[in-house]
Amino acid sequence: MADCLFCKMLTGAIKPDVVYENEHVLAFRDINPQAPVHVLIIPKKHIATINDLSDDDTLLAGDLFIATKAVATLTGIADSGYRTVMNCNADAGQSVFHIHLHVLGGRHLAWPPG
Repeated sequence: MADCLFCKMLTGAIKPDVVYENEHVLAFRDINPQAPVHVLIIPKKHIATINDLSDDDTLLAGDLFIATKAVATLTGIADSGYRTVMNCNADAGQSVFHIHLHVLGGRHLAWPPG
């Protein structure tokens, strides 16, 4: 998608601060971090929202969580703990319509989040 911010990162038009990458996902630091560690993990396939996932995307959805483990280890938060968040649509806070998983950690995270 030519106008998608995250797709522009995937094509190299925008250079994110990459933490992890494999053939299916890209993980990079959030430009507006909400915790000392705040990484976004995106699939390399454009999917606008969770509601747009299909049965064909089952493995890709799993790849997001497998990448989460790698990101947590690489950023040093695997043992202390971290939170994952995925928002769906505007009322939930989704601002970029390309699914992405937030990985937050590096400090105590209170509950409920808000």
